[in-house]
Amino acid sequence: MSRSRRATEEPGWVRYGLLATGLGFLFFFLGLPLVAVFVEALAQGLPAYLEALREPEARSAMGLTIGIALAVLPCNIVFGVAAAWAIAKFDFKGKSLLITLIDLPFAVSPVVAGLIFILLFGAQGTFGPWLAAHDIKIIFAVPGMIIATLFITFPFIARELIPLMQSQGKEEEEAAISLGASGWQMFWRVTLPNIKWGLLYGVILANARAMGEFGAVSVVSGHIRGETNTLPLHVEILYNEYNQIGAFAAASVLALLALVTLVAKTVVEWRMKKETAMLNTVLAPEKTG
Repeated sequence: MSRSRRATEEPGWVRYGLLATGLGFLFFFLGLPLVAVFVEALAQGLPAYLEALREPEARSAMGLTIGIALAVLPCNIVFGVAAAWAIAKFDFKGKSLLITLIDLPFAVSPVVAGLIFILLFGAQGTFGPWLAAHDIKIIFAVPGMIIATLFITFPFIARELIPLMQSQGKEEEEAAISLGASGWQMFWRVTLPNIKWGLLYGVILANARAMGEFGAVSVVSGHIRGETNTLPLHVEILYNEYNQIGAFAAASVLALLALVTLVAKTVVEWRMKKETAMLNTVLAPEKTG
């Protein structure tokens, strides 16, 4: 056993070299830029930093960013759970097509997605004349930004839940139905408790992408100050105007949101691993028997 163990273990210098490489990569490409953002944001002191965040345009950008994320989140949850449930629990025609459509935003550039929405809802687009006749504004307005963000973020929850629900199987749902449970009772008492941590993990990822999205939102927003600028767009405008303090102050808010997301993601991963380990411990005697 010791001989086979030595054959599969790497020498110490290899392990430490790989660890140093990984930590160095994280420091230079994640840690150092993060520190630089806060250093530049606070370069003229805390009062200037806070003043930059109190600007009406900055507050509008922060509010719009959070508002769009909150608007797309319920749609992402409903679509993600429904799509994952259908794919994992049922066999039907078009199943592979549905999986392909879920992956579509990963394959299409966000800028291209924004241009597609302009071709659909713009003044000269397919639905443009009808929208104009009914005084409905989508492009260069908040509704278009919500649609673009929804397109970019909708795969995250479904992609997180599909493998989880497939691994769980459908025996518990079938047992609940056989015992007389209705569809809603089965979902709330059996399916949802089994997927709650995976669902929360997908929500965290989708929310992080919604708050940080730039390409598609930039195309459909129109960059109207105080109205259609999210935080990423606000950072770009201030940086192009050489307003370093304002740009890095807004960027620091995004960085803080990213750190909060990372902490929440880590906690959820830990809980998922803990529950999986407990489930395996419970099932181990049954498999042995």
